[in-house]
Amino acid sequence: MPLDMALSLPALIAAIVGGYLLGSIPFGVLAARIGGLGDLRKVGSGNIGATNVLRTGRKDLALITLVGDGGKGAAAVLIAHALWGPDAGALAGAAAFLGHLFPVWLKFKGGKGVATFLGVLLAAAWPVGLAACATWLVMAFLGRISSLSALTAAALAPLYAFLLHQPRAVIAASLFMAVLVFIRHHANIARLLKGEEPRIGGGKSKSAPAP
Repeated sequence: MPLDMALSLPALIAAIVGGYLLGSIPFGVLAARIGGLGDLRKVGSGNIGATNVLRTGRKDLALITLVGDGGKGAAAVLIAHALWGPDAGALAGAAAFLGHLFPVWLKFKGGKGVATFLGVLLAAAWPVGLAACATWLVMAFLGRISSLSALTAAALAPLYAFLLHQPRAVIAASLFMAVLVFIRHHANIARLLKGEEPRIGGGKSKSAPAP
C-alpha cells in the first residue's frame, strides 16, 4: 500500500497494531452473549457478523453488531488519521478489517468483514463509502441476498475510489479489503452459483449446518 514517506516506523507499527486490535473486538459474539443467545459461533451459519445475528430474529442485537463492526473500522481510520495523517488512517482501517477477519481473541476465526469494510470506507473516503453502501442497499433490495450485495459492493469499491480520484492509499486499501471479502465469501459464491444461497429475511436459523 503506498504510504506517505513521512510516516515513521513507530507510527506505522502503531497504526497497524492498534487498528488490528480494535478490529478484533467481536461485537457480534459480545452482543449475542449479553442478549442471551449464547455463543454466536454455534448459531445459524456460525458467522460472527450482523447477518447471522439477524437470522436469529433479534433485530436489536443485529443492529448493535452492525454498528459495532462498522464503527470499529471507522474508529481505527479516524484515530490514526488524527494522529499520523490520512495514509496511516487507511492503513489502520485495513488492519482493523484484517482484525475482524482473524481476531486474536477468537483464535483467528472471525467474520466476513462486510460491515467493517463499509465502516473503513466511510471514514477513509466518505464518497466511496456512500457509493459502496448504496450499492449494497440497491442489490439487497433487488436480489434479497446479503452475500451478493456484499460481493457487488466490494467489487465496485476500488473502482469507485479510482473514479472519485481518491488517494492511492485509499484505492489500495479498498482493493486489499475487496479481495479478502471475496476470499471469505468463497462458500457463499459456491452456493450462489448453485442457486442455494439463503435470502434476507428467510427466517430464523438456530442450527449450525455450515462450517
